[in-house]
Amino acid sequence: MPQPPPLPPVNPYAAPAARVSDISDSTAEITLADRGTRLGAVILDGLVFGIPVGIFVGVSIVIAANTRTGASMSAMVMGIVAIALIAIVGLIVLNFVWLYRYGQTIAKRWLGIKIVRTDGSRCGLARIIFLRILPLSIAAAILNLIPGLGYLVRLVDALFIFRDDYRCVHDHIADTIVVKA
Repeated sequence: MPQPPPLPPVNPYAAPAARVSDISDSTAEITLADRGTRLGAVILDGLVFGIPVGIFVGVSIVIAANTRTGASMSAMVMGIVAIALIAIVGLIVLNFVWLYRYGQTIAKRWLGIKIVRTDGSRCGLARIIFLRILPLSIAAAILNLIPGLGYLVRLVDALFIFRDDYRCVHDHIADTIVVKA
């Protein structure tokens, strides 16, 4: 009868050892969102926020013009301003809640895409705000001191999506990708 191989000597001072199967590569399951869907999300987010902001600004201009002439504003006009302002605040709150919970803006949620870290893990709200949104917004605001130059920052950021990895400048800064949810 064949003898089994001898066991190695037991060392009571050695670190414990265990056989662990390798975890699967989580990035293999990630599917990047295509450029058209990301563009659609930006346009939809712009409309979702632009309509109430446009109503608020338009009615505020009418109120300011009529106040100078001494005319009083009706309760309906003031109600429209209040509703538009509540809608704006509500949309901002909803956006932050969904960014925190799901990594999605309102339009990203509608279109089935989300923001994650490059390793596929959840992206925190602080990373989204302070690394993904603020750096380029601040750069654009500063460069807008020279007329038109701030738009160049936004254009370069958007044009980066045509690279092979589908990542804009803000994605590289925040170490994020946009994937299908």
